[in-house]
Amino acid sequence: MKGVILAGGLGTRLRPLTKIANKHLLPVYDRPMIYFPIETLCRAGIRDIMIVTGGNSAGDFLRLLGNGRQFGLDDIAYTYQEGEGGIAEALGLCEHFADGDRIVVMLGDNILEDDISPYVRAFEGQPSGARVLLKQVHDPERFGVAELSEDRIVRIVEKPAIPRSNYAVIGIYMYDCRVFDFIKQLEPSPRGELEITDVNNAFIRENALYYDVVDGWWSDAGTIEGLHRTSRLVAARQTKIFDVQWEALSNGKPSHELQPAELPEKK
Repeated sequence: MKGVILAGGLGTRLRPLTKIANKHLLPVYDRPMIYFPIETLCRAGIRDIMIVTGGNSAGDFLRLLGNGRQFGLDDIAYTYQEGEGGIAEALGLCEHFADGDRIVVMLGDNILEDDISPYVRAFEGQPSGARVLLKQVHDPERFGVAELSEDRIVRIVEKPAIPRSNYAVIGIYMYDCRVFDFIKQLEPSPRGELEITDVNNAFIRENALYYDVVDGWWSDAGTIEGLHRTSRLVAARQTKIFDVQWEALSNGKPSHELQPAELPEKK
């Protein structure tokens, strides 16, 4: 299993913060945004990671991340997307990296509370196809929305005016090697991009798209409001962890002996 992080684009929704910087290098509470998807993939046991970037800040990723040693990686692969051809186009640049293996794809501005390991293990256990993660939201018209029938997704509609459900498809996708064949068959959308929703619908037509629903919080940090909200969520999580560690230390228990079960329960 390999990981791909899509960290390109111009970040226009975050102007003027992104006028001279890639949005994935902006701070989210106590560290750069790009750290979060790398940490998420590493927690799921994925050690082979490629980052797709673009624009004028591509070299900054190499200076910041190097070979990934601070994350326990032996190396990080990089590739460059010219222009803004869409998420699916960016993913298509990774075919040589995937080399026939299954991949877990993350949008670099999507940050979530949950450990995705159970979802990745479920993907490993399915015979083939793809897997997406859903989250109930109050404003589904802003996202790709999954239409459900019993236990299957029957269609995904991008930013529908009248959503058929409140389940948004979040920016974590898992694919077998067929994804690159589907990408090659895509036609640009009216906005001139190759859409990841069209890729997912191709798997649906093959009856090969599975899903899980995320329990914990999820946040898209790609807007000014989203970046602020995400920083607050991360700060609250870090404060909970610090409080537990401080209490343990006050009671004479070394912090390295803390177990996950000792952390506060999700609210």
